[in-house]
Amino acid sequence: MVTADDVRRIALSLPHAQEKIAWGMPTFRLEARGRIFASLDDEDRVMGVKCPREDRAALIASEPGKFFLREGHDDNYAWLRVNLAALDDEAELRAVLEDSWRQAAPARLRAAHPELGVRDDG
Repeated sequence: MVTADDVRRIALSLPHAQEKIAWGMPTFRLEARGRIFASLDDEDRVMGVKCPREDRAALIASEPGKFFLREGHDDNYAWLRVNLAALDDEAELRAVLEDSWRQAAPARLRAAHPELGVRDDG
């Protein structure tokens, strides 16, 4: 089972990542700009990650036990919640965190780390 310790270890292994407490919970962000790419909440059982709003509905529909939104809060943000207990393994956790990192990272940082994939969305 994936744990908050796994989230922390993997998130902090990503380039220029740091942990900072915000709103009473751990957040993982890029050092230079402070862009948050992940957070832990609900007693470390749920992780929040960046996700384009246009992709959220399909993810939630495909795996509703794994992905969800906090109605009222997440509606206005490019954010998605992940039930840690529903993740298959650390490899899936890493893939989710890396995707979120790519969305938060500026183009220059993504280009400097091609091992994490490069998106061409600026």
